[in-house]
Amino acid sequence: MTRLLGIDLGERRVGLALADRDGSAARPLATIRRSSGLEGDVTAIRIIVNRYEVDELVVGDPLEAGGDNGPQATITRAWAAAVGERLGLPVTLRDERLSSHVAETRLGPMKRGRSGGPPSKTQRDAYRARVDREAAAIILQDELDARAAAGGTAS
Repeated sequence: MTRLLGIDLGERRVGLALADRDGSAARPLATIRRSSGLEGDVTAIRIIVNRYEVDELVVGDPLEAGGDNGPQATITRAWAAAVGERLGLPVTLRDERLSSHVAETRLGPMKRGRSGGPPSKTQRDAYRARVDREAAAIILQDELDARAAAGGTAS
């Protein structure tokens, strides 16, 4: 069976999700900090790829609301191609429009800070990392569902 790793690429963080071995479900896995360069991102993702025996990357394609390619889609596609090449893995792009919004809806509102005040920076950062992991799982689950609907599996 093919093992898929879902990736939600952001400017500061990369959300990761892993598909079950049978390709039926995706689950949030981890959030890693973006490096200052591509090689740092590749090194961090390589650790996950090796640990979980990943065979393919599914990267969220940040299309604009109308479905057009924007600057972020161009950046993401170049990043995905370079990472896939360096890891020797195929890359599939999956439309990620609204994935972060759906992730936030699933997770609920951010917790309040002490005494009901605004959340601390630590709380905000932790929440954003959770959203990134959940968004990666949503992107990956969309890909799994599309493959199942097409009559194929992740094998």
